[in-house]
Amino acid sequence: MERVGITTTIPQEVIWAAGKIPVDLNNLFLASDENDEFLARAYRDGYPRTICAWIAGIYGAVLERDDIDTVVFVSQGDCSNTHALAETLEDRGIRVIPFAFPYDGNRHLLHAEILNLARIFEVPWNKVEEWFFRLDEPRRLVRRIDEMAHIENKITSIENHLWHVSTSDFNGNINEFSHECRGLIREAELRPPIIDRLRLGYIGVPPIFPEIFTFLDDLGARVVFTEVQRQFSIPFIEDDILTAYAQYTYPTSVFRRIADIYDKIKARKLDGIIHYTQSFCFRQIEDLLFKKYLPVPVLTIEGESQFELDERTRVRIEAFVEMLAQK
Repeated sequence: MERVGITTTIPQEVIWAAGKIPVDLNNLFLASDENDEFLARAYRDGYPRTICAWIAGIYGAVLERDDIDTVVFVSQGDCSNTHALAETLEDRGIRVIPFAFPYDGNRHLLHAEILNLARIFEVPWNKVEEWFFRLDEPRRLVRRIDEMAHIENKITSIENHLWHVSTSDFNGNINEFSHECRGLIREAELRPPIIDRLRLGYIGVPPIFPEIFTFLDDLGARVVFTEVQRQFSIPFIEDDILTAYAQYTYPTSVFRRIADIYDKIKARKLDGIIHYTQSFCFRQIEDLLFKKYLPVPVLTIEGESQFELDERTRVRIEAFVEMLAQK
């Protein structure tokens, strides 16, 4: 089956309905043993080193592999650098298709965008809706994993992160993804509850160094809420695709995100928030709003092109955890 790259979560139902496999290029870049080579390819081709490593890495990942000829890029609601990413990929012969999320989650505009995407992939609307219901099972399983993380305390931070972040494309195999989900759930149900010093939330894009989650677990500060990763899973129990995706906050106003985060801080009894930002990203500016409106302490950390947690960031996280533990 043809693989279609996506630069972030989109209504992937359209791609599945077209008989193709969505591939989240962020996960492809980060999970590869060749991620340094992907970055090097971008820099050799002229990408500035002051550009976000995710953008450069995605560019290199697409061109260094020979199995992705089409990329759907989010032209509104994600990183503005994605525009130039799409243009430079198109210049290299990759077919690029834009998709725009409405800033305010407007249903009518969202409907028009999904219809246009379906038209490009030659998929009727009823098939898109059919796939929305077919994806309900793996999404329901991930909701169960989320419950086991914040209610039953049986899921680790890294498990919570990985299973949510993988829902952007279900690792290219829905049946296998669902099977592995069930396996984790069965295993976790037999575990004793985890005893934590602290309960944390993680907001912002997924980190370029996932080991942050195991590091936090080792400190006894488990992450029981992953904002953007959870949003990728479309965790809203709805009967139609428009209502579900209209609630997807990541690509919309930061104030919609703040409302969602605030609610989860209260519901999940979070002690603090870690806000991850990528170097050279406009979302760093939003940090001042999170610190202004969220009711718990916020630690902001930054990643660039290093794939491991650096010593300075470790020290800052340790100090943050100790500060929260003494409150």
